[in-house]
Amino acid sequence: MKRSMFIVFGLTCLVVGILQGVSFGQDAKINPLWVKIDQLSSELEPKCISWRRDIHQNPELGNREFRTSKLIAEHLQLLGMEVKTGIAHTGVVGILRGKQDTPVVALRAEMDALPVTEAVDVPFASKVRTMYEGKEVGVMHACGHDAHMAILMAVAEVLSKIKDELPGTVKFIFQPAEEGVPKGEEGGASLMVRQGVLESPRPEVIFGLHVIAAAPTGMIGYRSGGFMASSDGLKIVIKGSSTHGALPWSGVDPIVIASQVILGLQTIISRQTDLTATPAVVTIGSIQGGIRFNIIPDRVEMLGTIRVFDSKIQKEIHERIRKTATMIAESAGAKAEVTIDPGTPVVFNDPGLTQKMIPTLERVAGKGKSFTALQVTTSEDFAYYQEKIPGLFFFIGITPAGSKGAPNHSPQFYVDERGLIVGIRAMSNLAVDYLASK
Repeated sequence: MKRSMFIVFGLTCLVVGILQGVSFGQDAKINPLWVKIDQLSSELEPKCISWRRDIHQNPELGNREFRTSKLIAEHLQLLGMEVKTGIAHTGVVGILRGKQDTPVVALRAEMDALPVTEAVDVPFASKVRTMYEGKEVGVMHACGHDAHMAILMAVAEVLSKIKDELPGTVKFIFQPAEEGVPKGEEGGASLMVRQGVLESPRPEVIFGLHVIAAAPTGMIGYRSGGFMASSDGLKIVIKGSSTHGALPWSGVDPIVIASQVILGLQTIISRQTDLTATPAVVTIGSIQGGIRFNIIPDRVEMLGTIRVFDSKIQKEIHERIRKTATMIAESAGAKAEVTIDPGTPVVFNDPGLTQKMIPTLERVAGKGKSFTALQVTTSEDFAYYQEKIPGLFFFIGITPAGSKGAPNHSPQFYVDERGLIVGIRAMSNLAVDYLASK
């Protein structure tokens, strides 16, 4: 679309919102800042696309986002912001003060790429290779973090151009290592929080977005309450007694017991958890035991993941896993050691904040282009911010209508860049509308 068409489309959405009674405390009047945001978003769209392509072509893994963080910090500094770097290794924070210091709202984007070799045929495809856990791998922004950064860089510029009209402060958080950190290191949102990213100044709320292949370009999906699942690591070691494969009665076979445990774990979800209340998943993804066809080993190790949307159910499932594995093992004369590593918490969208901001998202998306999203069993460390302050996390579709896009994390993952402007407008308007409501 041409720039003028974007502006007309934006104004049309505003009018539709007003006619539907969506005013967000503006007494049924169009906020002049909405119009300015639309105009500035259209003007900055080419620059946003250029940033995204540059970052996409130069991806960096978690805790190694050196070039990326330098690019972002320099941009925020040029906008006249107070900029802090080196948070959680490579994180960048920019503070934009409006016509008054409070209230404060935070906006967040992730910076890291994945150890994936790109298979998308675009001129700016990643050719980067690096070492990951002792292996040479390709590096690709296969989850869309390049789009998130470009969007938030554009939002920073949009809001900086209207800062004299902003009734508060906006804190821009560019976070490293959302996808995880190298072995033996710390990072991501949890480390940023521990290092004070939500202090000085302290935001009242935080907003974040994620581009997804599962929705058509420009659609906005949101959900109140539990939105994305927690992710806990699971390790079960079955200790038996080694013997000859021809004489299983002379020992205790941990392989057979491990198979019984795996089947038992499935009944925790299918028979012991109220699936009408909330979904949950227990998956064993790795099982290792034995080195020779005719030797029964003395131990088997299983690794898995636990995904839930409710902290109470999470605790119950943890207890049932321990009980199931332990008692099955004991019934066969073996022992089970169960270790559950608490991982990323539930992405829980504060119900009050979500309800308050739905009119903004609906107005930005346009009639018929917003939807209540289903719960997603993948995880997101945006949850760590939401443990400290109310937050709202939402989705932006980036797959052309009528197409079936490759999922996030796939080597074929593709971003329809026409969705970027929707992200710019959504994040800008969320910040402005929340500040104006206080």
